[in-house]
Amino acid sequence: MSLKKMFSAGMVVAVAGLALTACGSKSDSSGDGKLAEKQVLNWNEPSELPTMDPSKATDTISFDMMNNSMEGLYRIGKNSKIEPGVAKKTKVSKDGLTYTFTLREDNKWSNGDPVTAEDFVYSWQRTLDPKTGSEYAYLFDGIKNANAVMNGKKPGSSLGIKAEGKHKLVVSLDKDIPYFKLLMGFPSFYPQNKTSVEKYGSKYGTASKYMNYNGPFKMTKWTGSNLSWSLDKNENYWDKKSVKLDQINFKVNKDNSTAYNLYQSKKLDETFLSTEQAKQLSNKSDYQVLKQARTNYLEFNQTQKVFQNKKIRQAVSYAIDRDQLAKKVLGSGTKVSQGIVSSGLQTYKGQDFADEAKTKVGVTYDKKKAKQLLKEGLKETGEDKLSFTLLGDDTDVSKKVTAFIQSQLGENLGIDVRVQNVPFKTRLDRSKNQEFDVVLGSWGADFSDAISFIDLFTSDNSYNNGKWKNTEYDRLVQASKTTDAANEQKRWDDLVKASKTLSEDQGVVPLYQLNQPTMVRENVKGLVQNSAGVVNNWKDTYIAK
Repeated sequence: MSLKKMFSAGMVVAVAGLALTACGSKSDSSGDGKLAEKQVLNWNEPSELPTMDPSKATDTISFDMMNNSMEGLYRIGKNSKIEPGVAKKTKVSKDGLTYTFTLREDNKWSNGDPVTAEDFVYSWQRTLDPKTGSEYAYLFDGIKNANAVMNGKKPGSSLGIKAEGKHKLVVSLDKDIPYFKLLMGFPSFYPQNKTSVEKYGSKYGTASKYMNYNGPFKMTKWTGSNLSWSLDKNENYWDKKSVKLDQINFKVNKDNSTAYNLYQSKKLDETFLSTEQAKQLSNKSDYQVLKQARTNYLEFNQTQKVFQNKKIRQAVSYAIDRDQLAKKVLGSGTKVSQGIVSSGLQTYKGQDFADEAKTKVGVTYDKKKAKQLLKEGLKETGEDKLSFTLLGDDTDVSKKVTAFIQSQLGENLGIDVRVQNVPFKTRLDRSKNQEFDVVLGSWGADFSDAISFIDLFTSDNSYNNGKWKNTEYDRLVQASKTTDAANEQKRWDDLVKASKTLSEDQGVVPLYQLNQPTMVRENVKGLVQNSAGVVNNWKDTYIAK
């Protein structure tokens, strides 16, 4: 999820709270003790919040905020399990193509308006409207007429979602979607308040006051350009009795050392650690490692002739020592990528997808082979030498990674690499507009299925920023989407072949899977963090006495 769920390379989210001392005697309903009198967290973010518009969000920070201030038909709970959301009852037809949702009658928007089935219809139609320009519209593939609506060939009213009264929603599918319920807990499928969208127009989603909320919290104090905001408990939320936190305050702080110093001085409840810090603190009781279904990779701008050459792309990949990057530069449980799909995301018949799809081509360090491929590739393109700018984020980890890659390509291949580290939002914008040579990107799975990664690099996907194209890859991905849900083996085989094709053609250069070391105070309870989908769910979080 992710972040986009296209989160910055190595970008970290730090939970931060005031040093909270309990001075009351509130009952802890979970049975773990008593609640602190002051239920407030201060949460440190590594980058700015880009948007709160569900139709336009693409990053983890935005999705985290939406996941806690808004709510879809379902919520995604611990271990990515489906939990009740706006829908209190679901009926699925025998063929798996029709879902009928009965909605709660006591669910309200923060302005007091009732949340109705029509809010979902409006939201989905808005997201798929070509005029909206949603980069996540492709996730609706499989819902009846979604692709035709997205491509402007059919009106939004033909989309397979209908409101039957205020509290009954019917969704029709073109095909059985194995991960459909997981999608319903993802922010792109949340309802939207039509009154708010039309009232605020272009301002919608750009500041906390230009929004309406139906989740556990509501956002305040965000102007759209400032580096701080808050989530306050939403008294209109249907399950407000389960929400213990009164407020979460967010502050952007890109320096990990500063955040850790605040943790040490007991002004933060959680902080992510650098490699050096993790080595020193791994034996502490409040040390944890957050596993992430996230692959960090290099993407080439293949609108440029030099990067259309497969041998040049492969030369770059073979010249990077991923073991050294993972173990010495990043450390703390960071894993070398075996392919584009992260390890531990999906298994079938006891086999991890990443292991099944592993190839030596595309992810191996071989300095001699890299030199030969570069020599051949330059000759084929008529170039004497290769030089380019590597675009990355301005976070500590991203700076380390881009500096390492710059050094590796310079020492091993004599490539002149210029590094440009920019704010997260700037990197996203430049990537989207092909304003880069090579970019250090990252993707976190939106749900626990390999398609969440593999779908990105089809020819027409909005996230295929490098514009890599491969006919066989497109065919395999499409086949995996149209295979009958009962034929799991064929779908699995097609996705594995697609992953291997991406690696062998070096569509991108998979680098590493970051498992993030962190310190969390032991009185922070009930925090749900998932490796796939939206990372943070604060609905049940509380401060214990």
